[in-house]
Amino acid sequence: MPTLNWIGKEAVVNHDKEVPFRLLRKVKSASVGDNSQNLIIHGDNLEALKALMPYYGGKVKCIYIDPPYNTGNENWVYNDKVNSPKIKKWLGKVVGNQTADLCRHDKWLCMMYPRLKLLKDLMSEDGVIFLSVDDNEVENLKALLNEIFGKDAFVGQAVWYKKRKGSFLSKEFISLTEYILIYRKDKKLSLFGGRPDSNESQPLVKRTNNRSLLVFPANVITTKLPDGIYSKGVYGKGSSAIELSEDVIVKKTVIVTQVKLIGPFVWSQNFLDEELLEGTKLVINTKNFQPRAFRDSSEKFKGFPSYIDGREFSATNDDAYEDLIEIFGREGTFNYSKPRNLIRFLINSKTFIDKDAIILDSFAGSGTTGHAVLDLNKEDGGNRKFILIEMEDKVAKDITAERIKRAIKKYDYDDGFEYCELSKPLFNEKGHIEEECDFDQFATYIYFTETQTNIDRAKVDKNFIGELNETEYYLIYKEKGKNILDKGFLKKLRDTKAKKVIYADNCTVDEKILDEYNIVFKQIPYEVKVY
Repeated sequence: MPTLNWIGKEAVVNHDKEVPFRLLRKVKSASVGDNSQNLIIHGDNLEALKALMPYYGGKVKCIYIDPPYNTGNENWVYNDKVNSPKIKKWLGKVVGNQTADLCRHDKWLCMMYPRLKLLKDLMSEDGVIFLSVDDNEVENLKALLNEIFGKDAFVGQAVWYKKRKGSFLSKEFISLTEYILIYRKDKKLSLFGGRPDSNESQPLVKRTNNRSLLVFPANVITTKLPDGIYSKGVYGKGSSAIELSEDVIVKKTVIVTQVKLIGPFVWSQNFLDEELLEGTKLVINTKNFQPRAFRDSSEKFKGFPSYIDGREFSATNDDAYEDLIEIFGREGTFNYSKPRNLIRFLINSKTFIDKDAIILDSFAGSGTTGHAVLDLNKEDGGNRKFILIEMEDKVAKDITAERIKRAIKKYDYDDGFEYCELSKPLFNEKGHIEEECDFDQFATYIYFTETQTNIDRAKVDKNFIGELNETEYYLIYKEKGKNILDKGFLKKLRDTKAKKVIYADNCTVDEKILDEYNIVFKQIPYEVKVY
């Protein structure tokens, strides 16, 4: 398979493994609610993705990202030229002396490659990633994804119609559409594209298909044909012609005899039989004898469409703009935000059945993805959780988090979020714990690993680090390799019937006593898997 090359590629191909692990530090003053599993993370999205790996590796069902389009336009809040001070500093550190030789496409590719690798590692085996892009980088992005995910992981490239009406400022080319690339992790996907219309019939004939025989039982086909006997033979012309293998009889709008038809059908006999058992209605209304089906839509859904017309369900850029005005009460909050209904549609296509899924957006911008998740949960009673990552200092708290905070209040959403920032590195590039790691860092890491929520430091009491869902968590840690769970420590436990998970280096307590105290012993994780 052809691969894409650019200046700086060698420096970034394995850079994801060199990114240090950092802890997530909760900023309580910027959070909403208690113990929410929704996260808004402020920090470099490369380091934030690595920070999520010990907790969410292989668990994220749906990813949506709207990365910089690399248009060269810098006149908006989210710098789209990939030369913001943070990215320039990162490029200089990783690429080194080659930085001066990079064109803007090289910079964009260097920025995207390691982030896409970490996103893939975070995805579950049945996960999907949706990526918004326009003409500037669509070919490069697809080449990157083919290299990282594999060409067979490509699901499709959807076209999104993004405007209610066209702009006529350009005399050369008017952009009315963008693209959404869709890739899966491993397993084949089933993406919900909406319910079929029970009042709309579906043809069973497609002229390009191979011809086959379908047998329809008596009294299952209704018709507008006059009563009478219709002789076997060929009806219609060309490649869509249908051959009636036996005479049939019509009485009072029903074909009362068995019907054998030969034609270019889209259904097999087994599929036809299953549809009839599920209540599908069949009609033949004209003398070309081409059957059509009215399918029960209650248990069926259409696949994901290759064309998404934003004008049909308030999912255009204009709608996104108006959504932000409604929430913030002013114009100019954030340019080129994606419409909430578009992201709802994408997320719902994957989580329509799995309503407990984790959704990740590592280029969070105005927070549309989080808003869409809360919206879907309110509508269908789901328990989806979002993780939003935003790099820019002036965006993360004042726009991303503020939008979600206001949306929760305005639309009465029944959830909150924890606002986090990145702390200092915890593990080195080999996955080994840093020697200076202290009790607080371990407690934070362990509690979040166990509960997927951030620790409440006000509740930490000596070795007790927190509790959730009738389970208490303890950590014995003073010096690496010398932390023992012994009988003496049992006196320090809370006098409750709750399950007690205790982390230490070793345990000298008999299993019978552990069971008596409802204790689960776990070793302190001095290493984590490096993906």
